[in-house]
Amino acid sequence: MYKKYYQRFLNQNSGVQHYASHSHHYWPDVTREAMMQYWDDSAKYVDDKWNYIFSEKVPKTQKLIADILKLSNPQQIAFAPNTHELIYRLISCFDLAKPFRVLTTDAEFHSFERQIERLAEKNSVTVEKVATLPFHDFETRFIEIAKSQTYDLIFLSQVFFNSGLAVKNLKAIVDAVTNTDTIIVIDGYHGFMALPTDLSLIEDRIFYVAGSYKYAQGGEGCCFMHIPKNCQLRPEYTGWFAGFSELTNKSKQVSYPDSGMRFAGSSMEFSALYRLQAVLELFQREDITVESIHKHVQELQRNFLKALRDLNSPVLNEKDILKNDLSHHGHFFAFKLPTTELVERIHSHLKKNKLQTDFRADRLRFGFGLYQDQVIDLSAMRFFS
Repeated sequence: MYKKYYQRFLNQNSGVQHYASHSHHYWPDVTREAMMQYWDDSAKYVDDKWNYIFSEKVPKTQKLIADILKLSNPQQIAFAPNTHELIYRLISCFDLAKPFRVLTTDAEFHSFERQIERLAEKNSVTVEKVATLPFHDFETRFIEIAKSQTYDLIFLSQVFFNSGLAVKNLKAIVDAVTNTDTIIVIDGYHGFMALPTDLSLIEDRIFYVAGSYKYAQGGEGCCFMHIPKNCQLRPEYTGWFAGFSELTNKSKQVSYPDSGMRFAGSSMEFSALYRLQAVLELFQREDITVESIHKHVQELQRNFLKALRDLNSPVLNEKDILKNDLSHHGHFFAFKLPTTELVERIHSHLKKNKLQTDFRADRLRFGFGLYQDQVIDLSAMRFFS
């Protein structure tokens, strides 16, 4: 039903069962046309390219994203090549010479984890991590700790990258933070365009970061952050895009626009935004909603579990999958296995047999997407049965 949109990637990977969509999602064919359109627009507008991009392309993409997340102010969305740039721009709003307290989890993506651990080398920075496992009471434990002390920054994922486990009640976590000066960041990279998400009740309180590399299917290079309306933070790490409207009328003090553009950076290569817009417009035209994508993936996941049971492998079986509630789970399964060495062996064997997965330490991940068949063939795994 959906494979027709992915013919170029599928033809280049004939015979491959690609179960790494959570890591390197296939791109729909329209993204190639979008790349060419970016080149043509660059040739057409030349010196006026930035004016065209910021007056036409950026607002349209902001609106598409806002509609998906149920955000009422599309202009509060800022773009950057990666989420790390956006998050560090947010951190730069603080004076790290003063005490800086962070509450997060032990399962955040590498770039944030590395950055915050590096900052924790400063005597002024304190980082507290809440264990995500066992997950059945994670939200309760996180809320209790969030209530117990005052933090400058609270950062957690909507869907955790190393397990697929998904937070159910973001609003309850946000509501537990009573200090309005506390910055709350939700990493939505594995949630955006995967889980149906309505941020309308918390949009005035949270920063939400995501991008096009995973389930938005536009490839790397276009990430975004939703900024609460009326935010008056002044990032120290700032670039000329944030002052785009003042290029000919510079103020005495560095000023910031009253929109998400206050978190903009500097020159970036916008073909990634063209690709993201093309995918979101394709889905809009074809009435492919996040709800319908999620439904399709859940069916794939049920079929995968059935095939896994039929395989009856002592090495890879359902009990090793990190899960809590499969009705509210990310779009991949993560097997937690005894050793990293075993994970690497299985991953390598499956890859040789054209079944593409990926792994993080002792966790082997199988991801699901629109371009996969409902019939799951796990015969390549019999080597480990």
